[in-house]
Amino acid sequence: MKTLILVRHAKSSWDNMGMDDIDRPLNERGKEDAPVMAKRLKDKKIDIDIFISSPAKRAHKTCKYFAKEYDLDKKDILLMDKLYGASVTAFLEVISKLNDKHKSAIIFSHNPGITEFANTLTTVHVDNMPTCSMFAVQANISHWSEFSKSEKDFLFFDYPKNPLE
Repeated sequence: MKTLILVRHAKSSWDNMGMDDIDRPLNERGKEDAPVMAKRLKDKKIDIDIFISSPAKRAHKTCKYFAKEYDLDKKDILLMDKLYGASVTAFLEVISKLNDKHKSAIIFSHNPGITEFANTLTTVHVDNMPTCSMFAVQANISHWSEFSKSEKDFLFFDYPKNPLE
């Protein structure tokens, strides 16, 4: 069994319009939302074996908040250039090459690709993955290379403005 959690980076700053997109930091709301969402994930009792992020500053920082909640050293985060502006194909390539020792993986990336990818996984459709949202699925497979062709079960979709039960 393999579990995949997709996370769109938290809200980023547009204060410096001349800044390269990849260098944009989180804004104050992003810095507030990321630790809250990380705790919500941890409260679901889902263990994460590998943290993978786009190299964009806003995605990497969001990932660091989640890693901290899971007591993971930030140096253990795997940065993958393919996840910046990733297509559905790029997501599948990253996932298919994961080490099979990992039962679960969390990937931090960007719109529109992350929403497009989430919508290919199950019959659950989201119009948009808001900033710092999480979309999780599970596949009854032994090898990540089987992920693309496997049937996936929807686990949850959560986002910062989602009313708590």
